[in-house]
Amino acid sequence: MALAILQARMSSTRLPGKVLMPLAGRPMILRQIERLSRCRSLSRVIVATSTDPTDDPLHTHLASEGVEVYRGPLHDVLGRFLGCASEFGLSGDIVRLTADCPLIDPSVVDEAIELRKSTGADYVSNSLQRTYPRGLDVEVFPLQILEEAGRDAVDAYDREHVTPYIYRHPEVYTCRDLLQAERNDRHLRWTVDTPEDYAFVAKVYDALYASKPDFTSQDVRNLPFSHFEPEFLEAK
Repeated sequence: MALAILQARMSSTRLPGKVLMPLAGRPMILRQIERLSRCRSLSRVIVATSTDPTDDPLHTHLASEGVEVYRGPLHDVLGRFLGCASEFGLSGDIVRLTADCPLIDPSVVDEAIELRKSTGADYVSNSLQRTYPRGLDVEVFPLQILEEAGRDAVDAYDREHVTPYIYRHPEVYTCRDLLQAERNDRHLRWTVDTPEDYAFVAKVYDALYASKPDFTSQDVRNLPFSHFEPEFLEAK
């Protein structure tokens, strides 16, 4: 079983506080954690946020809901991940997720974990060579590989974005892409970075959650296009 670290912060530049914005009556981050609870291959989800005062409300809310939370550096997110792993005594495979993906698909997460296990690759992702919608992003790697990146990565970009040091050194690390076999949805935008993104995702939850809380990616695709403004679906 793998363990997920879900990185989150309140200080998003384009949509501050988005992780606590409501979807079907509950904060977005809790809806994402709810979806992750349906993964067959995840044994634990820990939120890694920052020690910056702007993240105090996030920490308080998550703690009140019984969610495990670690607080570390705001900008050195790689250091935050390693601190989280150390604090909670993690080992084995780590799944990196971001808290702006409330339509995350549990089956896709499971497929990424299985691909890492079956191939022995150092790094598996569906976001480098993209065939899934933006917003179903998942990365899987052994903790040992993350520790090596933490030791060797000095570039600020590598440390802020956690994994670039790994996939930018293919001569050292074996990387595998998780691809959809029969479709390419790279043009679809299901992440939440802007007010328009949030409006789209809120409409998805309004349309599906009440009757089917465990709605699938296919359920989202099957929604009548008239439910949404076309530009909400365009990758930006």
